[in-house]
Amino acid sequence: MLIYMLDDLKYIHTKDSGDALGMAEKQWQQLEHEFPVPDLNKPDKVVFAGMGGSALEALVSMTWPGYNVPFELVRDYDLPKYVDDKTLVIVSSYSGNTEEAVSVLEQAIASPAQVVVLAGGGELADLTRDKHQIYVDLPKASQPRYAVFYALKALVTMLERAGLVAEAEAEKALHNSAEFLREEVKNWLPDVPTSNNPAKRLARELVGKSPVVYAGKVLASAAYKWKISFNENAKNVAWWGQYPEFNHNEFMGWSSHPHDKPYEVIDLRSSFDHPRVRKRFELSDKLLSGKRPKAHVVEAKGATILEQILWTISYGDFVSIYLALLNGVNPTPVDLIEKFKHELG
Repeated sequence: MLIYMLDDLKYIHTKDSGDALGMAEKQWQQLEHEFPVPDLNKPDKVVFAGMGGSALEALVSMTWPGYNVPFELVRDYDLPKYVDDKTLVIVSSYSGNTEEAVSVLEQAIASPAQVVVLAGGGELADLTRDKHQIYVDLPKASQPRYAVFYALKALVTMLERAGLVAEAEAEKALHNSAEFLREEVKNWLPDVPTSNNPAKRLARELVGKSPVVYAGKVLASAAYKWKISFNENAKNVAWWGQYPEFNHNEFMGWSSHPHDKPYEVIDLRSSFDHPRVRKRFELSDKLLSGKRPKAHVVEAKGATILEQILWTISYGDFVSIYLALLNGVNPTPVDLIEKFKHELG
């Protein structure tokens, strides 16, 4: 049955009623979106606060384009104590109602810091308007995880204009990468049969298992996004980890219990990885042979670090959506998260 399910366009249309595949196909368009650029006083450090998918643009930006000032990502309720009038605080929440982000924003407004909000409305927008802070509106998408490239474009555009990023012409590079991504996603579309579709084939390998995704520094943000997408799209628990830290603890954990390991391992590899990291990938799989599942190796495509990050994130989106369809679930809704937020109050 699994052999044919992902080539049945009627089945796909029925299960994917929120058109997650359509959104994944069109993500490249987000890289061409033009955002208004606020005037910022140049800070000597940046604090970025966000949770889940709303933290992903920060994780990507720390690898590419990188920063020429200290940059800290906060995924909690509280602003760091060192924040002062030379700090730029960016608070991100696609819904605008994430309680951790609201908490940080309230503290930031009470501090001497310069404050910017990235959101799609909600309480963050209201607070920003009431307190006369800078607000950057993110275009609508059905779920935050489908708007990552919007948020990345907004963040990079704003911080490059303020002279804070390390990469030259970063905004232009994002715009220019759109065409590359548009062509690449054609290989993963639902009308491409499984025999020629690597995203469908990998999804079939993962059915009934919990994916564990590994990457080096270059693709760490992509590995984190794969973890998000497996959990939220496929409703399939997944984890992620990073080399070389893996070899200092988790590597040992694979060597013994449980003997029957209900997992699938995915290695996201970049040609820009440190040579020692690439060697660690290969040696780890060799020494753990027979103790854990052999890793599915995904070699990122692209001529630049940025293209490889974008390619890997997009590929993971398609894999996770196809896994959702094989699991018999709608990729888009996250009803249990919404119920949890409601009961949390």
